[in-house]
Amino acid sequence: MEHIGRATCLIVDDEAPLRQVLVHLMRGDGFQCYEAANGREALEFLETHRVTLVISDLRMPHVDGIELLREIRARYPDTAVIMLTAVADVDVAVKCLAIGAMDYLTKPFHLEEVRARVAQALERRRLVLENRDYQERLEERVQAQARRLEELFLTGIQSLAEALEVKDPYTRGHSVRVSKYATIIAHALRLDAEMIWQIELGGHVHDLGKIGVREEVLNKRGRLTAEEYEHIMIHPVVGWRILAPLLGDVPVALNIVRSHHERLDGRGVPDQLKGRAIPLEARIAAAADAIDAMTSGRPYRAAELTLEGAVEELRRNAGPQFDPDVIDAVERAFSAGDLLLAPKISTPVYSLPSAVDG
Repeated sequence: MEHIGRATCLIVDDEAPLRQVLVHLMRGDGFQCYEAANGREALEFLETHRVTLVISDLRMPHVDGIELLREIRARYPDTAVIMLTAVADVDVAVKCLAIGAMDYLTKPFHLEEVRARVAQALERRRLVLENRDYQERLEERVQAQARRLEELFLTGIQSLAEALEVKDPYTRGHSVRVSKYATIIAHALRLDAEMIWQIELGGHVHDLGKIGVREEVLNKRGRLTAEEYEHIMIHPVVGWRILAPLLGDVPVALNIVRSHHERLDGRGVPDQLKGRAIPLEARIAAAADAIDAMTSGRPYRAAELTLEGAVEELRRNAGPQFDPDVIDAVERAFSAGDLLLAPKISTPVYSLPSAVDG
């Protein structure tokens, strides 16, 4: 595309004398002018030249003015177009305005009228371009602000996670691995990118509610009593209450925080949800949580199962505890070797009555 410093005008008409009159006029007003005898020639010219203004007749052989106008609006929207028409074609010319012409002139015309219409068309073009530029810059500012808000949001989440790490040094490695496992399972289920991102975030913060758990229970090196287990299982609700004001725009992550300890048979916590009433993302996180619980060390013991053994254990508990469709995805990911990509950080997690309960 040729870039030209001053304003350019393309005159399109099958009558050579009329083209010459307009070219002489426009050059006198400072335009660099070009000519085309019909719409086809005009389109060929526009493929290699950037033009400020096109003045085109309506009735021409090969490609007429209306078709030329449609092509210019579709391919060169920054180009202003003024249509030339005989008096009998005024209705058609008005239709051209609806297509996107800036103005129209009726034949015969006065040269001063041409100057006035050209000035008006170029002023409209300037305003349209300025408005578009303003909208684009406004969108950029809005996007920058949204990115900044997201950064601040994630910083706040990270601060909460760091506060938990002070209480429970085992949780960080566990949460990272659960997030990774959950993301791999979500990919195996072919979920969309936005949901996968929210699942990844939910995995990172799923245990945040342990901030509200007593430290002597959280850091206990032996098995938990029934009362201690009941106390530690308040963490889904505690985490949900803490994060609800922050995760209002990411409900998938919030569902994971609250419902990752629900069971398909309704015997889970905190809401005793059953079957499909448990959000899919929470069913995914439950499987991911269990995988890491069974394959990671605890304060009082080494890891109980290999990754293969953990997948087999999930299959045995599919139905009453885990979603069979999710477990199918776990097995596909395991067979493909994807689960091995999860970061195997050696940091242990707190103890629970059952390895499968995570």
